[in-house]
Amino acid sequence: EVQLVESGGGLVQAGGSLRLSCAASGFTFRDYVIGWFRQAPGKEREAISCFRNTDGSTWHADSVKGRFTISSDNAKSTVYLQMNSLKPEDAAFYYCAAVEGIVTGALPLQGREYDDWGQGTQVTVSS
Repeated sequence: EVQLVESGGGLVQAGGSLRLSCAASGFTFRDYVIGWFRQAPGKEREAISCFRNTDGSTWHADSVKGRFTISSDNAKSTVYLQMNSLKPEDAAFYYCAAVEGIVTGALPLQGREYDDWGQGTQVTVSS
């Protein structure tokens, strides 16, 4: 059974940093793309970053580029999202998601392309 568990959310002041973790189990980690999404109240879910283990490809949304960095520790089957220079508009519920088999080509950027989701972690940014 695929399981994704997010952690690392919390309350931070604007300009601060947080590191989110997505611990994966129940599947062959290296064969998957892991994506990070967020959703704020009243807003649509937004893809913000993803990572493909097979070739190390990464993608970051323009809204977080230069501030957020996705990385992976294969030994721990964990993907991290380092979030720096946080802004109040970054406040949201953050989810990680996984999909198998997209080993080359365009990275999946739509939530519907992912098969498995974690429960999420809340990020609150005070101004």
